[in-house]
Amino acid sequence: MAGLSTDELMQVALEMAGMSRPPADSAIYVPGDSLRRVLFGIDIGPAELLIARELGCDGVVAHHPAGGSATLRFPEVLTRHVELMVEHGVPRDEAREAIKPLVFRSILRAQAANYDHAPSFARLLRMPFLNIHLPLDEIGRRLMVEAIERHTSQLGREPLVQDVIDALLTLPEFAGAPTRIMVPVGAVDRTVGKVAVVHGAGTNGGAAVAKAYFAHGVPTVVYIHVAPEEVERLRAESDGNLIVAGHIAADLVGINRYVGELEARGLEVIRASGL
Repeated sequence: MAGLSTDELMQVALEMAGMSRPPADSAIYVPGDSLRRVLFGIDIGPAELLIARELGCDGVVAHHPAGGSATLRFPEVLTRHVELMVEHGVPRDEAREAIKPLVFRSILRAQAANYDHAPSFARLLRMPFLNIHLPLDEIGRRLMVEAIERHTSQLGREPLVQDVIDALLTLPEFAGAPTRIMVPVGAVDRTVGKVAVVHGAGTNGGAAVAKAYFAHGVPTVVYIHVAPEEVERLRAESDGNLIVAGHIAADLVGINRYVGELEARGLEVIRASGL
């Protein structure tokens, strides 16, 4: 096998997600060619880069942004929330307003970040290094939507929130996860109505985005994680259903399909940090 380049690793993910170019939260920090053995982890830092060298890897792939442009430009991908909300019937102006606090907080975090920390060690180690975030989350989002639609369409009755949970549990990543799918807002015996799987938009939308869905005919929202204070706000200010699927389990839905494709192309993938 000739091996894959970092550009080719990125391109495989883009093709699987139906994207034409890398989104702002995904980047190649140190390019490389002819990679045959890579370490893949959800979170990668200097320690993991050094471990990869000790394991004889010739490249490293992270899921979450690990610095560079993926950290500095991360706020840009939050606009994906607007597109998802509009697809579900939220007026564009209201969708844009809902994400303003989220974008502002993200800009402040990016401005404060030590954005060259991990990439600088990759350069010192001469270790090819990249991260792929939104494309893999989009693959996972689509699979979650498909699982929910497939399961609920066969019920012969109005689906309940519990049925959405059961649908997600048909995916092995959720069925085998040590974390449990939660309903911190709403109840499992409520009817679902329309459901929005809000994944593949950088991060969760918090209370403001969930409320926008609730206000426009989407009473059930699926996040993969959410802050406790956002849950308290939703409990006090809304009457919808919020399902929290679990961060790592949900990330793995897309990641596992991508890793499977890499392995089918002959690449050896050493799994770590959540995989």
